[in-house]
Amino acid sequence: MSTLAPTPLLSADRANAATAARIRNAMTIDVEDYFQVSAFAPHIARDSWPIRECRVEANIDRILRILADGNVTATFFTLGWIAERYPDMVRRIVAGGHELASHGYGHLRASDQDLAGFTDDITRSKALLEDIGGQVVTGYRAPSFSIGTRNLWALDALKQAGYRYSSSIYPIQHDHYGMPDAPRFAFYPNGQDGLLEVPITTVRLMQRNLPAGGGGYFRLLPYSVSRWLMQRVNRDDRQSAIFYFHPWELDPDQPRQPGIGMKTRFRHYVNLNRMENRIKALTRDFEWDRMDRIFLGTT
Repeated sequence: MSTLAPTPLLSADRANAATAARIRNAMTIDVEDYFQVSAFAPHIARDSWPIRECRVEANIDRILRILADGNVTATFFTLGWIAERYPDMVRRIVAGGHELASHGYGHLRASDQDLAGFTDDITRSKALLEDIGGQVVTGYRAPSFSIGTRNLWALDALKQAGYRYSSSIYPIQHDHYGMPDAPRFAFYPNGQDGLLEVPITTVRLMQRNLPAGGGGYFRLLPYSVSRWLMQRVNRDDRQSAIFYFHPWELDPDQPRQPGIGMKTRFRHYVNLNRMENRIKALTRDFEWDRMDRIFLGTT
């Protein structure tokens, strides 16, 4: 557990935070375990998942305590594979007042599936989560933000499967994902009768969209920079920020994977020991709520 103290707010930052506090932001968690990360796929066989040490339940319980202490409700985009094995954990998420949403069943990228396979995946995971959690699942996030220009048909498939919104497009340039020309804020790709897409948050600077919504960037950058980026979205764009992280990002003691490249190793393990205190700081510095309440107006 990190002993790093949260970065204190300076006077100008306090004024920015006061302005930002009037806007609710969406806190989201992608519920998957460390061995299911897409970057590890070439090194960890899927058929080895059932025999690997699972750490997701303990990490989710840590997250639930942090959110409860901060009086924060969030959206948990949960893998069906995880929910099937830890149904009581899923019920604890729901009992905490959080939204249960789908991350697909087995962490297959949407861009690696055809229409039939994708439809089966999103239908299966939705039914499983609803059966365990006892609440309607309206939201979906594609593993590795894998909906983009080449597979926008996936948004129609989600609508037909009964989902109301997706948070699967990241409007940045990245070597593994991204759709930099997509709108930066919530939009209806196929008209208001279609599915609502809620992209991960970016800040527009120097004619580029810069990532400002969590993940490895949040661990890499100083906390004060990430805070400033989200405050800018609240203050200047007058929009809710969409922040995401994974349970394994709060777990510096997770097993290290052999044979992975330097870039992958750095991206996955950098500053894991600082993450818990940074999440706690976020719960103090911003207003947070569930995706469905902010974007669908549910109660």
